[in-house]
Amino acid sequence: MRIAVLGTGMVGQSLAGGLAERGHEVVVGTRDPATSLARTDPGGFGTWAGTHPAVGVARFAEATVDADLVVNALPGEASVAGVGAATVADGTIVLDVANPLDAGHGMPPTLFVANTDSLAEQLQRTFPALRVVKSLNTMTAPLMVTPRELADGDFSTFVCGDDDEAKALVTGLLTDLGHRDVIDLGDITAARGVEAMMLVWLRLWGVVGSARFTYKIVR
Repeated sequence: MRIAVLGTGMVGQSLAGGLAERGHEVVVGTRDPATSLARTDPGGFGTWAGTHPAVGVARFAEATVDADLVVNALPGEASVAGVGAATVADGTIVLDVANPLDAGHGMPPTLFVANTDSLAEQLQRTFPALRVVKSLNTMTAPLMVTPRELADGDFSTFVCGDDDEAKALVTGLLTDLGHRDVIDLGDITAARGVEAMMLVWLRLWGVVGSARFTYKIVR
């Protein structure tokens, strides 16, 4: 598939690199490629891009042209504007992995949308011609593309969205990445639940002392 990953942070880097390694044509979308590539500090996007020559880099509008799948790996507060700056054809599937985190009042962060709405719903409502699927937001970035590194992938990954075909494509991609237990939670309103799971996840991070954990539904 041709996949556009919006976002140059740790999540975007992990997803772009992992998807490219599996043979997908990947382009990272950013507001300003020159500025992003100039970040050559450890962990900076320019440093990462130098070791991933197969991954393209372009402005949002150019990265998403003819994409089969667009991944929203932007910060929550930048997600609607970022997708809006892209050139995404009607019917395109948008895999939303972002969380609506608000650290403006200290740590741990709260959610800037919750209970009666979600970030995924905001994206779907703002761009009704797109097919938004929420997934992968309940785990740290490396586990998104290398789930077998934790308990051989024996944990639960959630998907939700209004379009069954879109969810099936995302589920197939997750399975290819090594996710062993993908649970379909239903329509896009279920994103309220999985985004709220981050409130517990953040507390657990402080207790566990590592981000290398996630949820498993025992049944």
